[in-house]
Amino acid sequence: MTAVLWALVWTVLVVGAVVGAVVVGRRLWRSVRALLAEVTRAGEVAGRLADRADALARLAGEAPAAAGPDLFTDPAVVRARTEPVRERSRERRAAREVRHRETYARWRRDWS
Repeated sequence: MTAVLWALVWTVLVVGAVVGAVVVGRRLWRSVRALLAEVTRAGEVAGRLADRADALARLAGEAPAAAGPDLFTDPAVVRARTEPVRERSRERRAAREVRHRETYARWRRDWS
């Protein structure tokens, strides 16, 4: 009787191990397939990124270089080039100051 019991225990253990191996193997196979799909997608995205980088590099090469001031540039030329930037900065600063005043006035009105 004990031999039959041991045979039954070992049979259950072997069948359980085989079933477990099948389940783990199936999950591993699905994970490998998903990984390969993601690697393929990443390769396509990397290719598009490389194409876009090449296009941007071409555009950057075609655009005139923005040279900053140096010792040999006429100060009037540099001033004329930077004045529009300074004017836009002043306009943004003034608009921000107006927004702040309106906000603070609304806060004072609402919380007083």
